[in-house]
Amino acid sequence: MRRAPGAPTSGRGLARARRRAKERGIALVMVLAAIAVLTVMLAEFQDETSAEAAGAIADRDATQAEYMAKSAVNLSRLLIASEPTVRTAILPLFMMMKRRPPQIPVWEYSDRMLGVFNDDEGSKEFASTLGVDSVQGKNLGMPGGRFEVAIVDEDAKINANLGASNDIAHIRLAKELMGLMAAPQYNPLFEQRDGAGQFHDRLSVCSAIIDWADTDEQQFNCDLNQLSAVQNSGVEDAWYQLLPKAYRRKNAPYDSLEELHTVRGVGDDFWATFADPEPSDPKKRVLTVWGQGAVNVNTANSQTLLGVVCAGAPQADICVDPAQSQMFLMGLTMARGITMGAPIFGSTRDFVDAMTGKGMLGPILGGLGMKPVKFQSESEFQKSITTESKMFSIYAVGVKKGYRREARVAIHAVVDFRNAPVLSGAPTTGTPALPGAPSTGATPGPSSTVKVDPNAVSSAVQPSTGGQVVYYRIE
Repeated sequence: MRRAPGAPTSGRGLARARRRAKERGIALVMVLAAIAVLTVMLAEFQDETSAEAAGAIADRDATQAEYMAKSAVNLSRLLIASEPTVRTAILPLFMMMKRRPPQIPVWEYSDRMLGVFNDDEGSKEFASTLGVDSVQGKNLGMPGGRFEVAIVDEDAKINANLGASNDIAHIRLAKELMGLMAAPQYNPLFEQRDGAGQFHDRLSVCSAIIDWADTDEQQFNCDLNQLSAVQNSGVEDAWYQLLPKAYRRKNAPYDSLEELHTVRGVGDDFWATFADPEPSDPKKRVLTVWGQGAVNVNTANSQTLLGVVCAGAPQADICVDPAQSQMFLMGLTMARGITMGAPIFGSTRDFVDAMTGKGMLGPILGGLGMKPVKFQSESEFQKSITTESKMFSIYAVGVKKGYRREARVAIHAVVDFRNAPVLSGAPTTGTPALPGAPSTGATPGPSSTVKVDPNAVSSAVQPSTGGQVVYYRIE
């Protein structure tokens, strides 16, 4: 038998060959193990890197989306501030009709009016609305993202924070709340138990809303037959202390609308009926905590106006007869459809005339079958309504488009324009100098005396033409 080439010729050589083969096998196993460990480490490192990169991109997109939303808020403030200028432009037309021009609700068209600063789709809507071409404009548009904005008139709502004011305001709020809840079709809402098995009638809910915000410990009586300058009915009840997680009344103004959820009787059914019937559309909200007090009859929805009218005339047919209530809601909706969003009432007197069957709209409502309203006191009722809005909520959403996803940041800002100066009256000669800053002119040298504007501090604290932000929330 012939020996294979390279084969060991002795037992010692054969053992040495086996040892080398074993060492090579061990080395191969170690190499494979090292490769497996490195593969796992690389995969984990890749996952961590990808997660960190995705997180960084998400943070970047969220930051950009936040600033897109902030831009929408600032543009909305500018749009609202421009309303007096728009009203001045149409003044001659109303002078010919011997009427005072009403406030123009420019905020209702914010999505179109601000479209030139938005994405391409928004720019096209702006161009089609005004008939202008924005292609030649500079620094317009928002590449890579967009914003969605809705401006809500808070003076078109019933203000629950009237409960934190004086006794007269308490009575007005009680009348408005009871008028809002008075319709017979809401009876089942106040005749059933809540989730805790408790009953809450109209009077208890009305009293609870006022007592949460007032500063005393006396229970307010919302009985419309007994309302007077001071209307208390003993010590506030201990209902909140009997809950599984007890808490006390705030006895201070509401900070947000969501705080109403903590009030006795304001459950989900009450919230969906009277507070926020359609969460996706804040313009349909009925209650607020930011309004100036009087309700704007030109911008309030029909349900809110029904509650306001019933506050001044609780025994009117539209407040006790569901058919008459429906006539009022239908007639007001038709009138607003005819005017295509333009204000119907030039003054509070016009609204009172319409409700009592006079003026231009009164005969129309009467023709639909609605009976005239007889107010308890027309002069007092006029104090509870207005045709000028000064408080606005701005709901802005910034949207940054990404790969297979988009970042969305929502901002809710409430702006008070009660003390805001007219935009056309703003200074045009430059920004007032800050304290310690040199006055306009040549730059002072090392040895020159710095001149300070004596009015700089007072100018810095003056109200902004864009209103004062009283509530700001980022989601």
